[in-house]
Amino acid sequence: MELTDIKQVYFIGVGGIGMSAVARYFNSQGLKVTGYDKTETPLTRALEAEGIAIHYGAANVSLVPDASDDLLVVWTPAIPTDFAELVKVQAGNYNLYKRAQVLGLLSRGMDCVGIAGTHGKTTTTTITTHLMMTAGLQPHAFLGGIPRDFDGNYVHGNSNWVVVEADEYDRSFLNLDPAIAVILSADPDHLDIYGDHDNMLETGFRAYARRVKEGGSLIVRYDIAHHFSPPPPKGGARLTPPLGGEGLYTFGIGAGDFCAHNVRVEDGAFHFDLKEPDGHLITNIRTALPGRHNVENAVAACAVTRLAGGSEDALKAGLSAFRGIARRFETVLKTNKIVIIDDYAHHPTELEAAITAARELYPDQTIRGVFQPHLFSRTQDFAQGFAKALDLLDEAILIPIYPARELPIEGVTSRLIFGKMRSTNKRLLDDEQMLAATAELTDGVLLLLGAGNIDALVPKIVAEHQNTLTNG
Repeated sequence: MELTDIKQVYFIGVGGIGMSAVARYFNSQGLKVTGYDKTETPLTRALEAEGIAIHYGAANVSLVPDASDDLLVVWTPAIPTDFAELVKVQAGNYNLYKRAQVLGLLSRGMDCVGIAGTHGKTTTTTITTHLMMTAGLQPHAFLGGIPRDFDGNYVHGNSNWVVVEADEYDRSFLNLDPAIAVILSADPDHLDIYGDHDNMLETGFRAYARRVKEGGSLIVRYDIAHHFSPPPPKGGARLTPPLGGEGLYTFGIGAGDFCAHNVRVEDGAFHFDLKEPDGHLITNIRTALPGRHNVENAVAACAVTRLAGGSEDALKAGLSAFRGIARRFETVLKTNKIVIIDDYAHHPTELEAAITAARELYPDQTIRGVFQPHLFSRTQDFAQGFAKALDLLDEAILIPIYPARELPIEGVTSRLIFGKMRSTNKRLLDDEQMLAATAELTDGVLLLLGAGNIDALVPKIVAEHQNTLTNG
């Protein structure tokens, strides 16, 4: 299909964070948008308030619109293959696309910024969108989280720029044709799809890099740039900011074409100076985001914005004002005794980053964490890495694995990680036991970690502590 052919869209799984952003885009264009989801959530209620009709619970094939040339049906792989509505559409003469294919349609008709990486995508995509907006570039954006600086996970722009998360799962990012592509990280992940890390690099990230449009730019963290071609030249400027440039650029802290120097914490926020490829230095950039990993994410977002034509004043103003994203090191309760932080971390590197950031911000506090592993396959592949990261906590609580789309794997439970941990200050609890244990905490920092439904437990934990404060 061409975008201009579409007059109505039906979503199977409309309430997902990525699917709902695409639904909002089509709804903003004046198309008729309807859909299905399993359960009602705050996100689906927001979609309904915007005029999108949604039905819930069991499949109802009578509510699927009749096939027509102007109807697009969008589905998510999170939907079971035997789901009756999906079966009907697959058997009929429907225009059926995955969400990633729809983003591909959009990227081909616009100047696409695709931000890839095994971690950091949502944060960097959102920072980039905020900086480009501050710079007056007015991009559309499809975000994988709920930002505090925008009304929702779809940002309605007014230009030919579109910013998207380039997801490596199921090789989804190979549907994109970016004008500017970013690769933040390429650690082993989704080995159920790729088999091994080498194949993930070749058929995933390198294949994605090869999709950059002619004359476009590829921005890669400096320590993984050797995986990509052409190799970055040594020395010599390749752009005159803010006029843009093309080719491969690197970024990082202490190294890279776009390089953060003099990183320091002042008044509870990170500050750094940014050196650009031609040697130009932008001094004293401030970000309230926690952790050195977020300084790296910010540098990548600055690189995109400069290549797209943003001014250095826009970088400094936009980054200083950026307020963050729900479930990305989000402080959900802070008193003079206890701090509770909610974070989406679901890979060993992300766990380590979150725990390290907490240590940097609260060096004199006891750091405790609750971790809900996400997927049986990921737990099996990275049990040792999870154990090593959780050993950085003063106390760790593991709760059962969130299976998402997967069936159980024999012998793979949270106990697999638990048994590999060296720390003796650890507990293996179910959800209710965890709620009781966290209610007894009176001080320190509590990290709530995971990409599953642990976020549904966060309000209960916070409410318990608020009741304690109220009732003494």
